Amino acid sequence: MTAGESARAIRARHEGWMWQAIELAREAGARGEIPVGAIVVAGDRAIATGTNRRETDDDPTAHAEIVALRAAGRALGSWRLDRCTLYVTLEPCLMCAGALVMARLGQLVYGADDVKAGAVRSVVNLPDSVASNHTFPVVGGILEAPCRELLQAWFRERRSARGS
Repeated sequence: MTAGESARAIRARHEGWMWQAIELAREAGARGEIPVGAIVVAGDRAIATGTNRRETDDDPTAHAEIVALRAAGRALGSWRLDRCTLYVTLEPCLMCAGALVMARLGQLVYGADDVKAGAVRSVVNLPDSVASNHTFPVVGGILEAPCRELLQAWFRERRSARGS
């Protein structure tokens, strides 16, 4: 937050980036991936994006956050992302939360809580734990309803297609 920036302006900025992450998530879902999208922002510009690519790449680590972090590191020429904000449609899992800590992320903004595997607030809180050597501000619940509905609709469709 910059000096003089209102809470309304900050929320509007977060929502603008989150809508872009939602669009990335939709694209991932259309490719048969779990619909999660992520954007790394430095200052006022997106420097990297990511979507889930586990099925596409046959890579168990290809979560949207990891894909975006890797691209951001290449874009900046540094693994330190301390001046960056990651926007992601779903609360990061344990692997991704660990990667955010290791990247020295500046801020995390996410959409929907993950009550089964969330590792930032819902199930565990890795960034604020004694096991973490870095902490960062977290803003959750930005456009939570559309983020959650996108995931729920995708899983409903998959179950319906399987007949279960």
